[in-house]
Amino acid sequence: MELGDLGRKVRDSVKGIVKGTGDVVGGTVETVRGAVVGTLRGASDITRAAAEATADAVKGALEAAGDVGESVVSVAKGAVVGVIKGVGEVTTVTAGVISDTVRAAIKGTKGVGVEATEAVSGLVEGAITATKDTAVSLEDAAVGIARGAIGGAKDVGIDLVDTAKAATGATIKGAQEIGGDAIGAVRSTAKGLVMGAGDVAGDIAGVTRGAIVGAVQTARDVGISAEEAASAVATGALQAAKEIGGGAVEAVTGVTTETIEGVKAVVKKPFEQDD
Repeated sequence: MELGDLGRKVRDSVKGIVKGTGDVVGGTVETVRGAVVGTLRGASDITRAAAEATADAVKGALEAAGDVGESVVSVAKGAVVGVIKGVGEVTTVTAGVISDTVRAAIKGTKGVGVEATEAVSGLVEGAITATKDTAVSLEDAAVGIARGAIGGAKDVGIDLVDTAKAATGATIKGAQEIGGDAIGAVRSTAKGLVMGAGDVAGDIAGVTRGAIVGAVQTARDVGISAEEAASAVATGALQAAKEIGGGAVEAVTGVTTETIEGVKAVVKKPFEQDD
């Protein structure tokens, strides 16, 4: 994907912010927000224009990060927050809009030359933090963000297991940043990840396992219960698997019998028994 006018504007602005040693996340947010609002106002098809603007803005921001050696996670986080804020100034932000934004943002990572999972981490963390300024609940947003992350990863060839690991870890960090229920958000993220894997005929067992690894590792890093985080993943994943049907339930339950990162992921009611 060639970088468009919006992407070039974002790239050059973010470079200037970094060189000026300013607030990289905050500066990226405002740069992208303004660019997205300017693009969407007067657009005949807001949905299509938003997807194109999102991918272009994220690509430009990440190119800037790569050019000047700035943290990919920080820049990606600022970019997606800016997109969601900008979209919110033009139309109503729903869980579906947030999901589509994350998917389009991940498309913007293609061909930039940055570590893909770092970009996914920043994008998911940013999208989670952005929910505090919308009417969408953290839980509903987390489902959509995760589903969009898997769809975007599939679109550009990023490993889905690595995506699941990055997304659950980023969800914990993002939820904690805004004072949200990190365990509840992880449960919703796991549901979205498995639903997303079902959408693209992905490896549901692998995605579930990756989500547990990401949840446990990050929980330990930030000082919350690794066991509760693993349980939240198992519960959300099984909820999604039951909605998908077929072999999805068997795939998830097979993973929950394993010990992963030294932890057993115990499914909590009401999903511990067949309905």
